[in-house]
Amino acid sequence: MPLSRDEVRHVAMLARLGLEPGDEEFYAEQLSGILAHIDRLQQLDTKSIPPTAQVVEVTNTLREDIPRPCLSQEEALANAPAAVDGFFRVPAIQDEA
Repeated sequence: MPLSRDEVRHVAMLARLGLEPGDEEFYAEQLSGILAHIDRLQQLDTKSIPPTAQVVEVTNTLREDIPRPCLSQEEALANAPAAVDGFFRVPAIQDEA
């Protein structure tokens, strides 16, 4: 099903693409090839294939979470550039009201 130049211009307008003069022929050939491949795929019998969201099984690749003792407040603040009253002091990102 070859596309016409008008159809190519219409698709380009819908996609908000600017075409240079003479590009219609090139894109008509390219898009017609893509549509031919889609037509070929639509001929396949897929009734026995269940719908899938993923073609490859998704697995969790993270390690097991093992609880262990956490840092004390003093250890956590030991390398902090600034600390006030047991908390990290960071530069303000907004003006104080």
